[in-house]
Amino acid sequence: MKIFDAFKKKKEMRVISVFNQKGGVGKTTTVVNLASALGFNKKKVLVIDMDPQGNSTSGLGVEEPEVTIYDVLTHEKEINDTIIHTKSKNVDLIPANADLCGLEIELLSVDKKEYLLKEELPKIPENYDFIIIDCPPSLSVLSINSLVSSHSVLIPIQCEYYALEGVSQLMNTVNIIRKGLNPELEIEGVLLTMYDSRNNLSEDVKNETENYFKDKLFDTVIPRNIRLAEAPSFGESIIYYDKNSKGAIAYLSLAKELIKNRRK
Repeated sequence: MKIFDAFKKKKEMRVISVFNQKGGVGKTTTVVNLASALGFNKKKVLVIDMDPQGNSTSGLGVEEPEVTIYDVLTHEKEINDTIIHTKSKNVDLIPANADLCGLEIELLSVDKKEYLLKEELPKIPENYDFIIIDCPPSLSVLSINSLVSSHSVLIPIQCEYYALEGVSQLMNTVNIIRKGLNPELEIEGVLLTMYDSRNNLSEDVKNETENYFKDKLFDTVIPRNIRLAEAPSFGESIIYYDKNSKGAIAYLSLAKELIKNRRK
C-alpha cells in the first residue's frame, strides 16, 4: 500500500522533512523561514517540530507550549489538539520541547515505533498545502519517524570546508529509509546555506555540491545574513522581522521555487 493512501480524498498535501545529520547547517532556520515564506505566498503550512531543542517552536514565537508532539507520539493527546496558530500568516505549528529527549528510551518496547507519526498524519485537517518537519540533527527514532512520514526530504548544506564530509552518510541514511520503511521518499532538493559570495570557499562548495546532486540543487542559495541570525531572538521569521533583508528575499525565492517545482 502506498504511503498516504489515507490522504487521497483530501487535497494534495506535501510532507517534507528538513534533515541533515550534521548540526549547524541552517536546518531550523530553513524550517521557520521557508514555512513563513510559503505562508506569505498564500500557502497553508503546518510545521511539526520533532527536535527536542524546540528551536522551530521558539523561532515561531511559541514559548513553553502546554502540549507538544511528545503528547501525540505517546498517545496522550489527539494530534489536532496540539496545533497552534503562529504569528506568521498561514503557518500553524505542532510544538516540541525537552520532553522528547527521553522518548527513544520510552519507546524501546513499542512495536512499529518508526510509524508513530505516519499513523497520526491522516488525522490532520485537510487544509494544509505543506507539512514541514524539523528533524533533530541525528539519526534517532524521531528522525526516522519524520522520514518515514514524508514524501520528500529537503537537505540544507552549509557553504563551509567540511560541508560535504557527511553527505555520503546522509544519502546512505535516506537510502536505508527508502529500502526498508518508505520506498516513496524523494529528495525534494538540496539547499546551500551560509553562502558568502565574497569568498572562494562558498563558490567551491557550490560547484562540488552541484556536481554531486546535479538538478536536485535549488537555484536559490541562502546568504550569510545578520538579520537571519537576529530574528529567532524576537520569536519571528525573517519575513516579518525584516522582509527587505537579503535573508528574507532568499527564503521568499526558495518558497517560489518550491511551489514551481511542485507544479511540474
